[in-house]
Amino acid sequence: MNSILLFDFDGTIALGDGPVLAYATHVAAGLDDAEGFVDGIRVALAAADGALDGYDSVRRSALERGADAALLSSAYRASREQLATDAAPVVAPEGLADFLAAASDAERVLVTNAPITRIADALDVLGLAGLFDRIITSARKPAGLERVLSDLPANVRVLSIGDIWHNDLAPAHARGHATALIGGFSDPDATPTFRAADFSTLIPQLEAWLRS
Repeated sequence: MNSILLFDFDGTIALGDGPVLAYATHVAAGLDDAEGFVDGIRVALAAADGALDGYDSVRRSALERGADAALLSSAYRASREQLATDAAPVVAPEGLADFLAAASDAERVLVTNAPITRIADALDVLGLAGLFDRIITSARKPAGLERVLSDLPANVRVLSIGDIWHNDLAPAHARGHATALIGGFSDPDATPTFRAADFSTLIPQLEAWLRS
Protein backbone atom coordinates (compact mmCIF):
# COMPACT_ATOMS: atom_id res chain seq x y z
CA MET A 1 0.00 0.00 0.00
CA ASN A 2 1.83 3.12 -1.19
CA SER A 3 -1.06 5.54 -1.69
CA ILE A 4 -2.96 7.42 0.98
CA LEU A 5 -6.24 9.27 0.56
CA LEU A 6 -6.85 11.95 3.20
CA PHE A 7 -10.47 13.07 3.52
CA ASP A 8 -11.97 15.98 5.41
CA PHE A 9 -15.38 15.45 7.06
CA ASP A 10 -17.73 18.46 7.15
CA GLY A 11 -18.43 19.77 3.67
CA THR A 12 -16.45 16.97 2.03
CA ILE A 13 -17.95 13.60 2.94
CA ALA A 14 -20.80 14.94 5.11
CA LEU A 15 -22.88 17.34 3.05
CA GLY A 16 -25.81 19.58 3.81
CA ASP A 17 -26.41 22.72 5.82
CA GLY A 18 -27.99 20.84 8.74
CA PRO A 19 -24.98 20.85 11.11
CA VAL A 20 -24.19 24.50 10.36
CA LEU A 21 -27.79 25.56 10.91
CA ALA A 22 -27.87 23.57 14.17
CA TYR A 23 -24.78 25.50 15.24
CA ALA A 24 -26.42 28.76 14.21
CA THR A 25 -29.57 27.86 16.13
CA HIS A 26 -27.63 27.31 19.36
CA VAL A 27 -25.71 30.56 18.81
CA ALA A 28 -28.97 32.39 18.19
CA ALA A 29 -30.39 31.06 21.47
CA GLY A 30 -27.35 32.41 23.28
CA LEU A 31 -27.80 35.78 21.60
CA ASP A 32 -31.58 35.86 22.23
CA ASP A 33 -31.97 36.36 18.48
CA ALA A 34 -33.57 33.14 17.25
CA GLU A 35 -35.29 34.73 14.25
CA GLY A 36 -32.86 37.04 12.54
CA PHE A 37 -29.58 35.24 13.13
CA VAL A 38 -30.45 31.88 11.57
CA ASP A 39 -32.18 33.58 8.64
CA GLY A 40 -29.02 35.61 8.03
CA ILE A 41 -26.92 32.44 8.02
CA ARG A 42 -29.24 30.85 5.46
CA VAL A 43 -28.66 33.84 3.19
CA ALA A 44 -24.88 33.70 3.75
CA LEU A 45 -24.77 29.99 2.92
CA ALA A 46 -26.69 30.52 -0.30
CA ALA A 47 -24.30 33.30 -1.31
CA ALA A 48 -21.05 31.53 -0.30
CA ASP A 49 -20.21 34.89 1.25
CA GLY A 50 -16.42 34.80 1.27
CA ALA A 51 -16.17 32.83 4.50
CA LEU A 52 -14.00 29.73 4.69
CA ASP A 53 -17.13 27.60 5.06
CA GLY A 54 -20.53 27.63 6.74
CA TYR A 55 -19.09 27.35 10.24
CA ASP A 56 -16.93 30.38 9.54
CA SER A 57 -20.02 32.28 8.38
CA VAL A 58 -21.69 31.53 11.71
CA ARG A 59 -18.59 32.51 13.66
CA ARG A 60 -18.14 35.82 11.85
CA SER A 61 -21.82 36.77 12.09
CA ALA A 62 -21.92 35.82 15.77
CA LEU A 63 -18.87 37.92 16.61
CA GLU A 64 -20.45 40.89 14.85
CA ARG A 65 -23.46 40.50 17.15
CA GLY A 66 -21.38 40.35 20.31
CA ALA A 67 -20.88 36.63 20.85
CA ASP A 68 -17.77 35.56 22.73
CA ALA A 69 -15.60 32.47 22.44
CA ALA A 70 -17.40 30.69 25.28
CA LEU A 71 -20.78 31.03 23.57
CA LEU A 72 -19.39 29.83 20.24
CA SER A 73 -17.72 26.83 21.85
CA SER A 74 -20.83 25.85 23.80
CA ALA A 75 -23.05 26.22 20.74
CA TYR A 76 -20.69 24.17 18.60
CA ARG A 77 -20.51 21.33 21.14
CA ALA A 78 -24.30 21.30 21.40
CA SER A 79 -24.65 21.13 17.63
CA ARG A 80 -22.25 18.18 17.39
CA GLU A 81 -24.43 16.24 19.81
CA GLN A 82 -27.12 16.50 17.12
CA LEU A 83 -24.91 15.47 14.17
CA ALA A 84 -26.68 13.18 11.69
CA THR A 85 -30.02 13.46 13.51
CA ASP A 86 -33.14 15.20 12.23
CA ALA A 87 -31.87 18.36 13.93
CA ALA A 88 -28.58 18.32 11.95
CA PRO A 89 -29.04 16.04 8.93
CA VAL A 90 -26.19 15.11 6.58
CA VAL A 91 -25.91 13.20 3.32
CA ALA A 92 -22.95 11.55 1.62
CA PRO A 93 -21.74 12.68 -1.82
CA GLU A 94 -23.03 10.63 -4.70
CA GLY A 95 -20.59 7.85 -5.56
CA LEU A 96 -18.41 8.23 -2.47
CA ALA A 97 -19.22 4.87 -0.85
CA ASP A 98 -18.50 2.98 -4.06
CA PHE A 99 -15.29 4.95 -4.60
CA LEU A 100 -14.01 4.19 -1.10
CA ALA A 101 -14.88 0.52 -1.40
CA ALA A 102 -13.03 0.27 -4.71
CA ALA A 103 -10.01 2.16 -3.31
CA SER A 104 -9.24 -0.46 -0.66
CA ASP A 105 -5.67 -0.85 -1.95
CA ALA A 106 -4.99 2.70 -0.70
CA GLU A 107 -5.07 3.73 2.94
CA ARG A 108 -8.24 5.75 3.43
CA VAL A 109 -7.87 8.24 6.28
CA LEU A 110 -10.48 10.63 7.68
CA VAL A 111 -8.87 13.73 9.22
CA THR A 112 -11.29 16.19 10.79
CA ASN A 113 -11.13 19.13 13.17
CA ALA A 114 -14.47 18.00 14.58
CA PRO A 115 -14.54 16.15 17.91
CA ILE A 116 -15.25 12.43 18.00
CA THR A 117 -18.83 13.15 19.10
CA ARG A 118 -21.23 11.18 16.87
CA ILE A 119 -18.67 10.71 14.09
CA ALA A 120 -19.22 6.93 14.10
CA ASP A 121 -22.99 7.46 14.12
CA ALA A 122 -22.70 9.90 11.22
CA LEU A 123 -20.59 7.51 9.16
CA ASP A 124 -23.21 4.84 9.72
CA VAL A 125 -26.02 7.18 8.63
CA LEU A 126 -23.97 8.21 5.59
CA GLY A 127 -23.43 4.58 4.56
CA LEU A 128 -19.67 4.94 5.05
CA ALA A 129 -19.11 2.80 8.15
CA GLY A 130 -16.05 0.58 7.79
CA LEU A 131 -14.78 2.37 4.69
CA PHE A 132 -12.00 4.31 6.44
CA ASP A 133 -8.84 2.63 7.67
CA ARG A 134 -8.08 5.39 10.18
CA ILE A 135 -10.12 8.21 11.69
CA ILE A 136 -8.37 11.21 13.24
CA THR A 137 -10.65 13.63 15.11
CA SER A 138 -9.91 16.98 16.79
CA ALA A 139 -7.02 17.26 14.32
CA ARG A 140 -6.54 21.03 14.65
CA LYS A 141 -5.83 21.53 10.95
CA PRO A 142 -3.89 23.05 9.32
CA ALA A 143 -1.13 22.46 11.90
CA GLY A 144 -2.59 19.05 12.71
CA LEU A 145 -2.47 18.04 9.07
CA GLU A 146 1.20 18.98 9.01
CA ARG A 147 1.75 16.51 11.86
CA VAL A 148 -0.16 13.76 10.04
CA LEU A 149 1.90 14.32 6.89
CA SER A 150 5.16 14.38 8.83
CA ASP A 151 4.43 10.92 10.22
CA LEU A 152 3.98 9.34 6.77
CA PRO A 153 6.73 7.33 5.06
CA ALA A 154 8.82 9.34 2.62
CA ASN A 155 7.89 7.22 -0.39
CA VAL A 156 4.10 7.29 0.05
CA ARG A 157 1.81 8.97 -2.51
CA VAL A 158 -0.72 11.31 -0.90
CA LEU A 159 -3.93 12.84 -2.18
CA SER A 160 -5.69 15.21 0.23
CA ILE A 161 -9.38 15.91 -0.41
CA GLY A 162 -11.35 18.69 1.26
CA ASP A 163 -13.43 21.84 0.93
CA ILE A 164 -11.14 24.37 2.67
CA TRP A 165 -7.85 25.06 0.91
CA HIS A 166 -6.05 26.55 3.92
CA ASN A 167 -6.99 23.77 6.35
CA ASP A 168 -7.39 20.64 4.26
CA LEU A 169 -5.07 21.02 1.29
CA ALA A 170 -2.40 23.73 1.56
CA PRO A 171 -0.10 21.73 3.91
CA ALA A 172 -0.20 18.76 1.52
CA HIS A 173 0.36 20.99 -1.51
CA ALA A 174 3.39 22.60 0.16
CA ARG A 175 4.96 19.13 0.44
CA GLY A 176 4.35 18.36 -3.22
CA HIS A 177 1.35 16.08 -2.68
CA ALA A 178 -1.76 16.00 -4.84
CA THR A 179 -4.86 17.86 -3.66
CA ALA A 180 -8.54 17.95 -4.60
CA LEU A 181 -10.72 20.95 -3.69
CA ILE A 182 -14.49 20.48 -3.49
CA GLY A 183 -17.34 22.93 -3.05
CA GLY A 184 -18.46 26.47 -3.64
CA PHE A 185 -16.51 28.52 -1.08
CA SER A 186 -13.76 30.25 -3.02
CA ASP A 187 -10.18 30.98 -1.98
CA PRO A 188 -8.01 33.09 -4.29
CA ASP A 189 -4.88 31.37 -2.96
CA ALA A 190 -6.09 27.88 -3.87
CA THR A 191 -4.03 25.97 -6.45
CA PRO A 192 -5.31 22.39 -6.17
CA THR A 193 -4.36 19.54 -8.46
CA PHE A 194 -8.06 18.82 -9.01
CA ARG A 195 -11.11 21.02 -8.41
CA ALA A 196 -14.85 20.43 -8.73
CA ALA A 197 -18.12 21.66 -7.28
CA ASP A 198 -19.03 18.15 -6.10
CA PHE A 199 -17.34 14.87 -5.36
CA SER A 200 -19.02 12.86 -8.11
CA THR A 201 -17.42 15.10 -10.74
CA LEU A 202 -14.00 14.38 -9.26
CA ILE A 203 -14.29 10.59 -9.22
CA PRO A 204 -12.75 9.91 -12.67
CA GLN A 205 -9.75 12.13 -11.84
CA LEU A 206 -9.25 10.49 -8.45
CA GLU A 207 -9.50 7.03 -9.98
CA ALA A 208 -6.93 8.00 -12.61
CA TRP A 209 -4.62 9.28 -9.85
CA LEU A 210 -4.91 5.96 -8.01
CA ARG A 211 -4.07 4.03 -11.16
CA SER A 212 -1.08 6.21 -12.11
